[in-house]
Amino acid sequence: MNPSAFHELFTVRDLLRYAVSQFNATKLSFGHGSDNAWDEAVYLLLHTLHLPLDTLEPFLDARVLTDERERFLTMVDRRMTERVPAAYLTGEAWLQGHRFVVDQRVIVPRSPISELLAQDLSPWVADPDDVEFVLDLCTGSGCLAVLAALAFPNAQVDAVDLSEHALELANENIEQFGLDGRIATHRSDLFEQMPQCLYDVIVCNPPYVNNHAMESLPAEYRHEPTLALAGGEDGMDIVRRILERAPEFLAPGGILVLEIGNEYENFIAAFPELEPVWLSTENSDDQILLLTQDQLTS
Repeated sequence: MNPSAFHELFTVRDLLRYAVSQFNATKLSFGHGSDNAWDEAVYLLLHTLHLPLDTLEPFLDARVLTDERERFLTMVDRRMTERVPAAYLTGEAWLQGHRFVVDQRVIVPRSPISELLAQDLSPWVADPDDVEFVLDLCTGSGCLAVLAALAFPNAQVDAVDLSEHALELANENIEQFGLDGRIATHRSDLFEQMPQCLYDVIVCNPPYVNNHAMESLPAEYRHEPTLALAGGEDGMDIVRRILERAPEFLAPGGILVLEIGNEYENFIAAFPELEPVWLSTENSDDQILLLTQDQLTS
């Protein structure tokens, strides 16, 4: 920790300015909840001070206590020296206004599928009340399973992951939302150990990062479980297995919503016969695809 920082920074404004300068100077990589130094510094500071995350202005000139300054500067130091994503430092991640418990057992929740669930997958789901069974494949923290349960109030949701450790954390989040009666977790290698069920909706954010991209990942992403990121030579190893078995688990008229990140070209090369609908989100038009049960069985 910079000794002068500890003795010369007194207000929220001081600490915020210092953190932004340090984050920019050390060229941190973002993408785990924020995409710039300012937003991340604001989040870490408000979190440390136990202040509302959407209210900064009234507190900018407030002086901080010695222990508050120490806690924040320690967090800033770890963010820079260890390149730990902010969510792992705070133990939480926010998605669509909901707080999820997070640690290094899972990747940091950030899937843009969450945006689509916040819109009830409209217009692809005509009536959210009619959805009976939902599967969240590769659930990780359980965040998409929770959001699916909130979007489809009458649905039973299955949350599946290969990692026992991930499922432990998913269960924490499910219980936190009071949804343990509606969301069941299953340890399974994709569909392999799953009981037969026909789902109206399957959502999946699988490992899809290709080998070349894995080798050049920023340090921040290397804190996340490799199992949840690596998708093989072209990023499509897990996707191939999902598309092969998904038709057996989709109800007539059911849909599969699948995230492939930056692997659009590799997906097109691997599945030239498919014609998915590409779903737009705030930051992309080619990272999430939708396939119907009819398309996958034809």
